[in-house]
Amino acid sequence: MLAPAFADPVLASQAVFRSVMDAMARPGTIVTTSGLVQAPPPLGLAAAVVALTLLDYETPVWLDAALAQSREIAGWLKFHTGAPLTDDPQRAAFAFIADPPSMPPLEAFSQGSMEYPDRAATLLLQVDRLSDDDGLRLSGPGIRGSRALFAAPLPADFAARMGANRGLFPRGVDIMLAADTKLAALPRSVRIATEQA
Repeated sequence: MLAPAFADPVLASQAVFRSVMDAMARPGTIVTTSGLVQAPPPLGLAAAVVALTLLDYETPVWLDAALAQSREIAGWLKFHTGAPLTDDPQRAAFAFIADPPSMPPLEAFSQGSMEYPDRAATLLLQVDRLSDDDGLRLSGPGIRGSRALFAAPLPADFAARMGANRGLFPRGVDIMLAADTKLAALPRSVRIATEQA
């Protein structure tokens, strides 16, 4: 039996959409999502509500191995969103990653083009911990001064990967981090440095 979607699809998807837009406009700000009480494991609640809100039949989705091995997740996504699954990360508009330390390089995903930077992929990384503690130091558009963000686990070279990604601007992928019902965004314009916790 498939896990349910939103009880009130219109109101819930509007609320999640506002949360996602707020997170993208203020990089590193942690927002709380709602609308679901369960999702097909190991898909987390925040990742699931983003999927229900932003995916449709024109949005190819790539799942990492930790998520792709679950038939329940594939069936849930297809039934509730109509989004086609792809095995090719370059063709994905969205990628859902439950094991960030093992994720492919960012350049494995669509970077968009100078003419169409909006065709770049958005990657949603599920993490165990997400807080405003020290770990990453963020700066750039949407951030007054700088902002601290802690997320784990991430690839050991995550800051360097994001630096190379920013160098492609206006091309480059956008990142969302999700833990339980919490969500934070790292758009391609953000500058990231690591600091000692």
